[in-house]
Amino acid sequence: MNLLDLAAGLVCGVLSGFGIGGGSLLLIWMTQVSGLEQAAAQGINLAYFLPTSGAALASHWKNGLVEKSAVLWAAPAGIVCSVLASVAATCVDQSFLRRVFGIFCVVVGVKMLFVK
Repeated sequence: MNLLDLAAGLVCGVLSGFGIGGGSLLLIWMTQVSGLEQAAAQGINLAYFLPTSGAALASHWKNGLVEKSAVLWAAPAGIVCSVLASVAATCVDQSFLRRVFGIFCVVVGVKMLFVK
């Protein structure tokens, strides 16, 4: 780890606090700049997500920014799908995962540019 990696973690932590995908950007940093394997970066990203999301959730909850009715259906669906996807990710070629993630980032970025 170097100072640039630390700075990336700090910037991504701020973005995570805003709820705008700091972990996804950290994943891109780790794979494209730091040269980590996709699977290792995903594992680090998951460990990074736990404390950052907990801190952000506490603040958002306190300020009434969490739609509780959506949590009731989204959380169980997310848990089931994350378990299935994590099992699948260990069986899939890493280059395929990188491509899928890259396509996902491009699609989301284009949508953010052109849709209100």
